[in-house]
Formats: sequence, C-alpha cells, structure tokens
Amino acid sequence: MNLVEKFSRSWQLFRASVSVLQQYPKLLVFPVVTTVFTAVILLFFMSPLALQPTGYRYTQPQHWQAVWESVFQGDSAAVDPSSGTALSNGSVPATPPSTAHHRFGRAHRPGHGGADSENNVQLTPLGMAYLAAAYLVSMILATYFNVAFYHEILASLRGDGVSIRRGLLYALTRWQAVLLWASFAGLVGLVIRQLEERVGIIGKLVLGLVGTAWSVASIFVIPVVVTDTESVNPFHMLKKSALTLKQTWGEALIGFAGVQLGGLVLTLGSFVFLGLAFTVSMVTGNFWIIGVTGALWLVGMIVFSYVISVANHVYRCALYLYSTEKTIVEPYNLEMLQMAWKMKKSK
Repeated sequence: MNLVEKFSRSWQLFRASVSVLQQYPKLLVFPVVTTVFTAVILLFFMSPLALQPTGYRYTQPQHWQAVWESVFQGDSAAVDPSSGTALSNGSVPATPPSTAHHRFGRAHRPGHGGADSENNVQLTPLGMAYLAAAYLVSMILATYFNVAFYHEILASLRGDGVSIRRGLLYALTRWQAVLLWASFAGLVGLVIRQLEERVGIIGKLVLGLVGTAWSVASIFVIPVVVTDTESVNPFHMLKKSALTLKQTWGEALIGFAGVQLGGLVLTLGSFVFLGLAFTVSMVTGNFWIIGVTGALWLVGMIVFSYVISVANHVYRCALYLYSTEKTIVEPYNLEMLQMAWKMKKSK
C-alpha cells in the first residue's frame, strides 16, 4: 500500500468517525455534562474541608490560611516565636492560639522556631486522608461516567440513539464493576507513581514502559465493563481488554493514528489560513485582522481537538464491536476496520 492509499484510508476513517458525531451530536454534549457533574461532586466532597470552623469568617484571609494549615504543614509562612502559630503576612495569627494545636494538629516542633525554619511543605494526616479519598473518588467518577459514555456510543453505533439519562442509569447498574475497576486501576497508578519517585533514571524508564504497557493493555476495559455484564472481576476485565487488543493490534494502533492523521490535515490547513491572515494583516497594516483571526483559530483548535478526542472513542467502540461480535457498524466498512498496514511476515 503506497502513501496515497494510506492517506486516503486515514481520511475515510476520520470522516466516518466524525459522521457518527454529526448523526448523534449528543455524544459531543455527553462529556461536557459529565465534566460538570464531576466538578459539582468534587466541590461537594471538598466543601467540609473548606468550610470547617476556624474561628474566622469565610470571607477573612485568616480562615483560608487556617484551612491551608489543616492540610499542609511546614509552609513558608512566618512563625510567632512566643506562641508557635503561623502568621499570615508575618503579622496576624493565621489560627486562634486556643485552637491551632488541637483542631488541626499543627503543633510547633521544638527547636524549629523562626520564620525560616519550615520551608518544606508536607501533608498533615488530615491532608493525606483527603488526598487519598479525593484520588479514589475521582477514579470512581471517571470510570462511572466513562461507562455511561461508552454505553451510549455503543448504542449509537447499533442505531439505538443517544440518551444521557439512559447512560447514567446503566452505569449505576454496573456499580460493582465500576467500584472494583476504579479501585484496582487507582492502586496500580498510585504504586507506579510512588515507585517512580524512589528510583533512579533507569528505574524511571522501566516504570515508564510499565505504565505505557498498562495503559495500552487496559484500552478496551471500559467497553468490557459495559458489555460483559456477568463479571465484576477487574483482573478478568483487564485480561479481556488485552486479548481484544491482541486481536486488533494492527487495526487499533493504525486506526487511532488514522483518525489523528485525518485531523492533522485540517490542522495544517488551518495554519495556512492563519498564515494568510497574518500576511494580509501585515500588508494592510490592520492588526485587528490577525487578532480576531488568531482568537477564532485558538477557539477552533480547542473545539476541534475535543471533537477528535470523542471521534477516537467512537472508533474504539466500533473496533471493539468488530473484534468481539464480528459486527461491522455503519458508517465503517470492513476495509476501514482492517487497515492492516503491518510488516509482512518474513518467509
């Protein structure tokens, strides 16, 4: 297959993925809605920490300084040598002396007085607990909303339309699988990060490869959670995802590259348009032209990148259906799903 044929197939794959979004525009709205839901839930989760009683009004800077000190210790704020309490802006006690040590557990360490004695920021026990809980909650929310999103992508590819409410309700029925996979994936990610902080350059490279292998192997986990309603075992989900990837190795990697390549064509075209606008602006001396054009180009690139991201999810689901059910969903065809630009096996 020559370069022109490869380019043509990439463009066809890109158009097919985008045409699904044109037919079902709610797929573009779904991630926005879930992002809003996630932000609201996380804000609700963090509100007890932000609204904890400190002896100050919420509008006072000292309140937020005290909240900071309940999560972090060893900041660079000045310390009152007589009381051992941190000073906001070096002069006003950040927390009332009567509550500083008992409420937040931020006792002053003997022999460490003075403004310059504590420069390393560390988490307090409360901060560690909240960080761990926030990490777990974010993983659960991401998995839950992805299951809902992928359920609707698969439904749209089967011609059943798209419903945000239906997707969210279906994800609730898979709460056990969501909870177990989110916990498992979160633990693996946390272990990899912690190990990376404790090893040298070679170790970081090795762990980087491990992290990449993990990401690749789990690429079809969410479709597995959606379709395999009999299992909630995260190890089974990972195994099935890896087997699906093995069956579609060439198609998956090349297909994702194809969607990106199709998007790259339009991106390069936009740069040409931006260059023409810059030239006209310089020739006419009207810098409003390049200013307005540049702003529109930036917004367009953000929206376009978002569309490409969603199109990749659509292609992933189409490839998953082809691999597991031998179903070729419109507007894809067999040639698109078998874009096997692979190395020929040596005889």
